[in-house]
Amino acid sequence: MDSKTLVKSFAEFAQARGLDRPTFINILEHVIKTMICRRFGVDDHFDVVINATEGDLQIWRFKRIVADNSEELAQPDTIGLSEAKKLESDFEIGEEVAEEISIASFGRREIAAAKQALLQKIKEINKDKLYEKYAQLVGDIVTAEVYQTLSREVILLDDHANELVLPRQEQIPKDRFRKGDYVRAVVHRVELQRSTPRIVLSRASPLFLERLFEAEVPEIADRIITIKKVVREPGLRAKVAVESYDDRIDPVGACVGMKGSRIHSVVRELHGESIDVIAYTDNTDLYISRVLSPAKLSSIQYTEEGRVAVYLKPEQVSLAIGKGGQNIKLASKLMEREIDVYRELDDEAHDIDVTELSGMVEDWIIDTLKRVGLDSIQSILALSREDLERRTDLELETIEELYSIIDGKLNES
Repeated sequence: MDSKTLVKSFAEFAQARGLDRPTFINILEHVIKTMICRRFGVDDHFDVVINATEGDLQIWRFKRIVADNSEELAQPDTIGLSEAKKLESDFEIGEEVAEEISIASFGRREIAAAKQALLQKIKEINKDKLYEKYAQLVGDIVTAEVYQTLSREVILLDDHANELVLPRQEQIPKDRFRKGDYVRAVVHRVELQRSTPRIVLSRASPLFLERLFEAEVPEIADRIITIKKVVREPGLRAKVAVESYDDRIDPVGACVGMKGSRIHSVVRELHGESIDVIAYTDNTDLYISRVLSPAKLSSIQYTEEGRVAVYLKPEQVSLAIGKGGQNIKLASKLMEREIDVYRELDDEAHDIDVTELSGMVEDWIIDTLKRVGLDSIQSILALSREDLERRTDLELETIEELYSIIDGKLNES
């Protein structure tokens, strides 16, 4: 194989893997010098000249001319005067002889080894470039094509055929993908597995919802409105706290858009996820009332443990808690403190506080009931066993035992 054919094949190989010319030349020079070391033991006094455009590759070996009887002749970078004169008659001692070495003289085995070394070097560089690229994109939305759907993850390809993964736990429950679909997701993290980058995407991250709002609401992109915090139950419900730096702009209205035009596109991307957009305020009482909307609060109390107790009319309790406890759970996350919901009774004399079951019912069960707003016996009896199980996550056996204890307590009264 001549040098032109070798350089051309190497260049095509590198170009197919997205390598720029300067990087390719540096790699090829490194590979050629590795070949030289294998054959001659060292690569000192060798010069490699590569012209990738013309496909030229020249290897020059330089030797210093010494006297024929000199002890320095034992050194690999020297040549006797008589031998030098065979190349050019007017050579003198101390001058330098340049000898061109043909690439073909290295043999097929060494050239094949060079190809393998080039492949390995290109792979390493591409891995580094891929890691650096996506490390800078963490938190940004990317679009990729579904390549394969597996039980635990979906494999996608970006525009340069790099593999990205979307794990099952980072998907929205209603996500259903087929080969060839284009998927939007946020770059969640970049890991290294045996020196190979693993780019993990997410559609369940609060950051994905935040980036969708940035794409749909120009005021957010222009930083007139800022997103203070996002909390989500992916595919079910989310709360987004926003604040405007311009008193003339309503942050909630800007995010929702005319007739819901802006928020509808976000909801469609999230398969119908219900999104509450809340205007942030430093007034904690007002903020809590907005966070627990659509429930109307009667009063708010702050405990020494940093918890918040909110009191509502009986008909407002279910609104505050929400389906499956979603509203109260997300509200607590948004406030970064536990919120306890209590019923405000018109006539408390006809009801019994749930704490009076202490001693008959374990304390953790009472705490669980109070946490979801069931602070009295009547509030518990107002629910079916199925609703109580769904709201509290208590075992059905525990619920049956609770009802039995309540019956006994009422019979005593």
